[in-house]
Amino acid sequence: MASAPSVEPNMRDYEETRRTFRWDVPEYYNFAVDTIGMWAADPARPGMVHVDHEGRERTITFAEFAQRSDRLASALRQHGIGPGDRVLVVLPRVPEWWEAILGIMKVGAISLPGTTLLRPRDLEYRINASGAKGIITDPEVAARVDEVAGSCPTLTVPIVVGGERDGWISYDAALAEAPADFEPVRTRSDDPCMLYFTSGTTAHPKMVLHTHASYPIGHVVTGRFWLDLRPGDLHWNLSDNGWAKAAWSSLFGPWSVGATLFIHDARGRFDAGQTLATLERYPITSFCAAPTIYRMLVLEDLAKFKPAALRSCVGAGEPLNPEVIETWREATGMTIRDGYGQTESAVLVANFPSVPVRVGAMGKPTPGFEVAIIDDEGRELPPGEEGHIGVRIKPGRPVGLFHGYYGDEALTNEVFAGEWYYTGDRARRDEDSYFWFVGRADDVILSAGYRISPFEVESALLEHPAVAEAAVVGSPDPIRGQIVKAFVVLVPGTETSPTLAQEIQDFTRKVTAPYKYPREIEFVAELPKTISGKIRRVELREREVARKGGGS
Repeated sequence: MASAPSVEPNMRDYEETRRTFRWDVPEYYNFAVDTIGMWAADPARPGMVHVDHEGRERTITFAEFAQRSDRLASALRQHGIGPGDRVLVVLPRVPEWWEAILGIMKVGAISLPGTTLLRPRDLEYRINASGAKGIITDPEVAARVDEVAGSCPTLTVPIVVGGERDGWISYDAALAEAPADFEPVRTRSDDPCMLYFTSGTTAHPKMVLHTHASYPIGHVVTGRFWLDLRPGDLHWNLSDNGWAKAAWSSLFGPWSVGATLFIHDARGRFDAGQTLATLERYPITSFCAAPTIYRMLVLEDLAKFKPAALRSCVGAGEPLNPEVIETWREATGMTIRDGYGQTESAVLVANFPSVPVRVGAMGKPTPGFEVAIIDDEGRELPPGEEGHIGVRIKPGRPVGLFHGYYGDEALTNEVFAGEWYYTGDRARRDEDSYFWFVGRADDVILSAGYRISPFEVESALLEHPAVAEAAVVGSPDPIRGQIVKAFVVLVPGTETSPTLAQEIQDFTRKVTAPYKYPREIEFVAELPKTISGKIRRVELREREVARKGGGS
């Protein structure tokens, strides 16, 4: 078993930090100017180690990012982008993504990050819903934008990175022609800064609006306390740049504390073996990945895995199953520390380095946030009772919480109710204030009077040696209302059979409460997922409703 390097955590005493932590929010603040400018004062301080899709490596300093983003901001201003304008940024893991986000901040505009997997229809919706004036993207996505550009009247400043295209502004040419001296817009902390689209289950994606405080300053707690980073650390986050987790762990969290990003612009399908080899080759000290990634990594032969400098591993996006945490710990000596939050927030609940990890628990509330389990009327529930995860917003609203849903006042008012922000997730709290995830409010299965957490059943299924991945949903049933159905991906080389399905059902009955076992099992080659790696249970539920011809 590998031995993780020992480093004193930033948070040495959880309770003391909770008592003494205070948000520091000036009246005027701009992350690109104030924080990146501070690190850029040292011209040699590394901001990023970048490995491109062909394996070429280079180190980029904070000073270079400051200079390049100044150039971009100057170019944007020349082309009519100014305070409040919306600009989509749809790029793979190339340095221009970071330059673009910083440059947009400096000109006082609002960035809208998106994944390169967006199709023409997705792009059209995002451009028109936000009223975007500009887009910065690569030639492949630019071709998709051209398919719908005639239906996007607000889009007047299209910029292409890494190539030339008719009707588009060349990114490199624009920077070369822009004046080097740029005077950034002086932004207030409560001015709008970023818009993220987050998928709903029954409607178009919502637009989550963050200010210059709520994400850039809010993620100080993410970087300092959960990721446990400091100058000199090399942090690798596997998130796609289109997911808000990139803002968490590839931008604001690490750079707020002066850590260096490790960015590997790998293209194509995820390669678990290559990921382990990268951790062995580079002095990466901190690693962040979605649970799906860890589930694939533990299927590899970890007996000879010896990371070069790794001391901290975290997971986010959905809860990580206990058996995966145990397998990783046995092989590496490191415990994967879950963190919980949303596109709408910084990290809200987490397993912090100074707090003993209870495997399977979400952890404890983050300093700066008062998080509780509440009922429909906003009353706090006692330990052991399941309820809504709520974040207290009165008398003072925590900094790392979004401003609201852009263009949707009704939905904003729905989630900010009384003294609480309702996250839409459900959990329970134990006697020691550890939180235990149950599921999205619409994921919870109601079967014959029982409330069943899909995550608990999935965790039980994953303990079976033949199961690589599992997703559990409620399937309509005329007698029980819903039954538990499991979609199972088997370990490579395992053959499907009715006998195996029965064996897995019997196994689950023994591992968890008998009423939770999956009454139906369907073997599948893969599970539907979001770009961030979250299992799309909603898609599986809808498939079941369609198959059975109606709901309960």
